[in-house]
Amino acid sequence: MIAAEALSNEQLVTLLRNMLIQRAVDSRGFQLNRQGKIAIAMGSEGHEAIQAGAGLAFVRGKDVLYPYYRNTGITLACGLALEDLFRSQFSRATDTTGGRSIINHVSDRKKGIASISSIIATQCTHAAGAAYAFKVRRERDRAVLCTFGEGATSEGEWHEAMNFASIHQVPVIWLCENNQWAISTHISKQMRNPRVAARAAGYGIEGVTVDGFDPVAVYLAVRGAREKAVSGGGPTLIEATCYRFLSHTTDDDDRTYRTRDEVERERSNDPVPRFERVLLERGVLSGDEVEALRREVAREVNELTDRIEREPLPEPASLYGNVYGGADDPWI
Repeated sequence: MIAAEALSNEQLVTLLRNMLIQRAVDSRGFQLNRQGKIAIAMGSEGHEAIQAGAGLAFVRGKDVLYPYYRNTGITLACGLALEDLFRSQFSRATDTTGGRSIINHVSDRKKGIASISSIIATQCTHAAGAAYAFKVRRERDRAVLCTFGEGATSEGEWHEAMNFASIHQVPVIWLCENNQWAISTHISKQMRNPRVAARAAGYGIEGVTVDGFDPVAVYLAVRGAREKAVSGGGPTLIEATCYRFLSHTTDDDDRTYRTRDEVERERSNDPVPRFERVLLERGVLSGDEVEALRREVAREVNELTDRIEREPLPEPASLYGNVYGGADDPWI
């Protein structure tokens, strides 16, 4: 764990709390799917440190987040209400999209959290455009944070976004959450050089690789990239290395493409207990305080699950809303 002294005790506890919430929400999503209560769930176990660290560096009220689908934790860390996350999972009428979007496709314009698409890397071109708008409008001290997996770097839109952003020196931070697996495709089948950050040189920008199991390292890297971006220094490509402990989604069986031994070996680096140990060793929290925090998070997630499940489903008559101009009913 590097430079934990760079953060206050309050910030360190915030990091841990966000990591615990992300882990709890992921676990609950898989449970709800197996109970037949939600159609699909997507886990991000192994990504908690990246998303908590990046979310802490995100400046609320100024910055804009363009996330990808495995970003439960970062959307919450950047200000999305936990209630809205569960409303999306349950597809309730109270969801910001009216219950229309697939799992994890959350958004909150007021919080600067952009909507996403399941099409890989499309958020990157959107992010480059938003950052370009900041520059053209001379909106100072504003940056765009765009996240993606290493699989996105095989898409043409990723390269187009990187090239455009570097040419125009727009204030964007590219954050690659490299978990080694693009669904069932290992990184060795995608690129000869396994370091995504090395690609930054081809666009004339800085590339940085950090330990994605260390939330403090990620925070410092993203904060530094933001300071550089808003001062006119242009984009930075940050590669945070981690591992995806769960299947791609509840519809995927990862036993078909990787061994249990491999997963268990990577589990030894699990960022949640690892960060708990750091805070215990530094005296930031006591063992009792860690347990109390875990209970608090579990209680919050349990209570919200029950409450949101009782909220109404969308009315069938609203099916065509926001699809056609004029009246919602297409047959009129």
